Amino acid sequence: MQIGNYFLFEQYPISREGQTCHYIYFVKKGLLKLFSIHNDREFIMRFFLENSFVTVFDSFTYNKASRFQLMALEDCELSLLHRDKYEALCKSDHQIETFFRKLIQHTAAKMHERITEILENDATAHYQLFLEGNRQLIQRVSLGDLANYLGLTQSSLSKIRAKK
Repeated sequence: MQIGNYFLFEQYPISREGQTCHYIYFVKKGLLKLFSIHNDREFIMRFFLENSFVTVFDSFTYNKASRFQLMALEDCELSLLHRDKYEALCKSDHQIETFFRKLIQHTAAKMHERITEILENDATAHYQLFLEGNRQLIQRVSLGDLANYLGLTQSSLSKIRAKK
């Protein structure tokens, strides 16, 4: 099995809106964000650090164009696995298929957690939960990206941070 290596630079789009994402990426080095833009406003779904797998889930799964984009926030080194090789590996090796099934379950659970946090918490609590669960991101994510992740304006985020 050959898995490609991919090197890219900060602010490089890996997958754009309207494109089909054909790869699962493993982040060896760097930081990525998965986001969409609606009415000129950016909505960040998740950040991905070293040692994590990422894809544009709906696009990869259904082999269709996506509303989401994947972009490097730092210089990155990625390993990538094409959808065709992924399918062949899952067919030929039960352990690999089990690994990816568990990865998909983990991804679904994380998205459920995120949606629950957004729906059940006010902005201050949502920010506090982010701090508690993502200490490694605080110095690496811009305030603008953090505000977009939390669904706030930068000025609202600044007010919440000033209360501490």
